[in-house]
Order: sequence, then structure tokens, then C-alpha cells
Amino acid sequence: MPVDVEGYRDYVGARLEPLRRTAYLLCGDWHTADDLVSTALVKLLRHWSRVSVMANPDAYVRRTLLRVWLDERRRPWRREAAWAEVPDSAVAATGTDGAADRLTILALLAELPPRRRAVLVLRYFCDLSVEETAQELGCTPGTVKSQSARGIEAMRARLAPMPDRVEEVRNDG
Repeated sequence: MPVDVEGYRDYVGARLEPLRRTAYLLCGDWHTADDLVSTALVKLLRHWSRVSVMANPDAYVRRTLLRVWLDERRRPWRREAAWAEVPDSAVAATGTDGAADRLTILALLAELPPRRRAVLVLRYFCDLSVEETAQELGCTPGTVKSQSARGIEAMRARLAPMPDRVEEVRNDG
């Protein structure tokens, strides 16, 4: 069956930026996000004749992107990082544009385990229902609910000031 190249181009053109943002939220790096999207789009092209007639091709692409990201995280070379020198610490932003808040949220999201992070991205960024998220991840709705709750709880715990520790530091110093 011949591939509808024009349909594929139109589809990708309309959804490239949302896919890049989703990939970035999953991996936390724009370069890696571009690689993930490229790999997912190559896989999409291979199956475009079948996917183009689906009721919801976006779900297929999201699932492909998610699986590509999980596969990428499993690669051993991803676990290693070589640095010529230790990077400087980040400078705290003082602007009111919310950039600091976004960076904080992205950093907290990056600390979560992959499955929990995927649940939060699919539920709250891609705006999928519990059932749709469960279908994307191949798990039960109860798992999605518990992973969402635990992910949000972990992020809130890291955001919340710890008054006991502040008092300990003041008393020690």
C-alpha cells in the first residue's frame, strides 16, 4: 500500500511543536527531545498507512513517543556523564515571568521515576483522562491514580519549606 506522504507531512506539521514539548517534559533536554521526536516520527512514517485511518492517531504517536523515551532511558550510555569541569551552580531567577517556577517544576519532574513522570506528563500536560493515560501506559486506572497522587505528593514535599530543619540549622549555628 503506498504511503500518503502529503497526509503525513500535514499531520507532522500540525503536531510537531506539541510533540517536542511533550518529549521535553519527559526527558528535560531539548536536544534529546528532538531526537525522541525524530525517532517517533520515523516509526510513525513506517506505519502511516495504518495509523492515518485510526480514530485517534495522536494516541498512537504519544504512545510511540513514550516508548521511545523509555527505551532511550534504558540504554547504558545514557547513565554515564563525563564532565571536563564541574558546572557552576544555577543562578536564581528574579523575574516575574514564571521562568523560575517552570524551571523548578521541570527539575522536580526530572527527579521522579520514569513511570510516575510519564503519568504526570500525560495526565496534566497532555490533558488525558485517567482511562486514556492507563491505556497509553498499559496499566490500570488505579495505577494511574496512585502514581499521580504519589508524584504530586513527592513534588509538593520538595516544594514545601521544612520548618523543622530551618530551626535545627538556626539552633546549631
